[in-house]
Amino acid sequence: MKSDRPITLSRECEAVLIPSGDKVRLAAGSRLWVTQSLGGSFTVMTDRGYMARIEGREADALGMKGAAASQPEASVTAGGPEEVERLVWDQLKTCFDPEIPVNIVDLGLIYRCRVTALAEGGNRVEVKFTLTARGCGMGEVLKVDIRNKILGVPGVKEVDVELVWEPPWNQTMISGAAKQQLGMV
Repeated sequence: MKSDRPITLSRECEAVLIPSGDKVRLAAGSRLWVTQSLGGSFTVMTDRGYMARIEGREADALGMKGAAASQPEASVTAGGPEEVERLVWDQLKTCFDPEIPVNIVDLGLIYRCRVTALAEGGNRVEVKFTLTARGCGMGEVLKVDIRNKILGVPGVKEVDVELVWEPPWNQTMISGAAKQQLGMV
């Protein structure tokens, strides 16, 4: 959902500035333009030209319902680690770079996803990811988003998410479908 007309915040709400990652409070009455609503959050442009990410739980301040955040169906039961890994990859595809309307999997930001069975039952998931630029302050925001979405996968008991910088990300890591979506081919 993208808005050509400004939205006026009905109440104060929390946001994260993009790309710094600094937390801010946007005042009631602020004018915003929604530039994307993907993965359960909203990316907005303020009337001062700043970009910010607003979580879906703050949607009412925008006069909207919460952005759809995909979670595995409650009826889904995970089998072994292979099935859990498939569900984890599905969840990772619901995490989005707030500046680019492409999920972090198709952007090539996920370097590792490993699921291991725990002796006491359930599974542990380890994810290593990177960002499109070292100076981006959104790492911790995405780390929390990744962790929370993976914890919603049936059978997952532990999650370890690590931001890494090696190898450095580059545009060749973007999937073919994402390159088409972004008009790169």
